[in-house]
Amino acid sequence: MGTHTLRKTFGYHFYLKSKDIVALQALFNHSSPETTLRYVGINQDVLDKAMDNFKPDWVK
Repeated sequence: MGTHTLRKTFGYHFYLKSKDIVALQALFNHSSPETTLRYVGINQDVLDKAMDNFKPDWVK
């Protein structure tokens, strides 16, 4: 496990606990909140959850 993995893991858990993307963005020196969310994998979690909850009308 390298420092990059630890950095991303820290960011992921920091965001889940605090929901403070602005502070995390500043800590990581990213240019946008979207970059930070993508970096720590939050965007993928949101997409995965949306797909888990999706059920087409034709599925019974």
